[in-house]
Amino acid sequence: MENPKGGKRKRQALDMKILDKLIIKEFLKTYFFVVVMLILIVLVLDFTEKNDAYIRNSVPAGEILRYMGNYGLYLNNLLTPITVFIAVIFITSKMAGRTEIVAILSSGVSFVRMLRPFLLAAAMIGGVSFLMNGWVLPGATAGVSEFKVAYLDKGRASTDPNIHIKVGPNAYAYLTRYYKTSNTGYTFTLEEIRDGQLIAKLGADRIQWDTAKNVWRLENWRLRTIKERGEEYVVGEKLDTVLSISPADFDLPDNHHETLKLPQLSKQIKILEDRGADNVNFYRIERYVRFMSPFAALILTFIGVIMSARKSRGGSGFQIAMGFLLAFVYILLFILSRTFAENGTEYPIFAVWLPNIIFAAMGLLLYKTVPR
Repeated sequence: MENPKGGKRKRQALDMKILDKLIIKEFLKTYFFVVVMLILIVLVLDFTEKNDAYIRNSVPAGEILRYMGNYGLYLNNLLTPITVFIAVIFITSKMAGRTEIVAILSSGVSFVRMLRPFLLAAAMIGGVSFLMNGWVLPGATAGVSEFKVAYLDKGRASTDPNIHIKVGPNAYAYLTRYYKTSNTGYTFTLEEIRDGQLIAKLGADRIQWDTAKNVWRLENWRLRTIKERGEEYVVGEKLDTVLSISPADFDLPDNHHETLKLPQLSKQIKILEDRGADNVNFYRIERYVRFMSPFAALILTFIGVIMSARKSRGGSGFQIAMGFLLAFVYILLFILSRTFAENGTEYPIFAVWLPNIIFAAMGLLLYKTVPR
């Protein structure tokens, strides 16, 4: 004979598998709907704001659509905490309002077991977010930057004047102007400084990249070398030299670290570390962020289910409003912590992870209040 308790457990397990599929399906469907709606609203507002510039600069419709597609991908990443939170609160509060959660828990299913499909769906979203952050979003971010330079910032100089770049642990380069179209710079200076003392200084009126030889050609150059007994001064008309910089290192956009795919980002960090560059911290922080961001979906889902598991007198509208508020607090905290990290905090990785740490602790405290 079949054990009645064993049969009951099998039926319960089967029912939970069916419920898991329904929850995951509803979660992902609601998440996708919220993402599309929020992105469309922001894109419409952005188009309205920039429409005069589009007309003034005769921007092709195809370029505008490409920009909006890239900007939409960027928004998807930015709004993930909000969209995940809204989706999970909407589904859970609707279940609570229909007393489905009470029925599930009353049947002997633990709250942790009920959380499983929500966390699984959040893990799917987090996994896709990691792939997007690492390999898709950088190209979209670069496309947005290129569009703004090409169509919205017309007439701007090709580079900013007075370019300074660290090309080695003790070497610093300077140019008054660099032009990307010809890979040519003017008033070039390369200084080697050790322990606050100038060791050597190489200057040239003009510097140009030789694409055939992959070297820099200096014109009207001057080399001054400081020695123990005086100094040595040499001049010449033309000189081919190899430097640890290339044309790609000049006129990089301010958000260059955001436009690199994950393998390229790791490679750029290694290059900047070898040079001893001061801005390497921005690239490190960007890498920390890309590994940190996907966990936000799991943490916010955990908090969202706990917050909306009980039936509220204010209804799901109040809970969704609270979800918006908490999600905005998370984004604000993330922006502030990243700013602190970029400004030179002693432990940048801790600063980047601080929003997740705080909200994870908040989730554990809230977990003590869940219905059993």
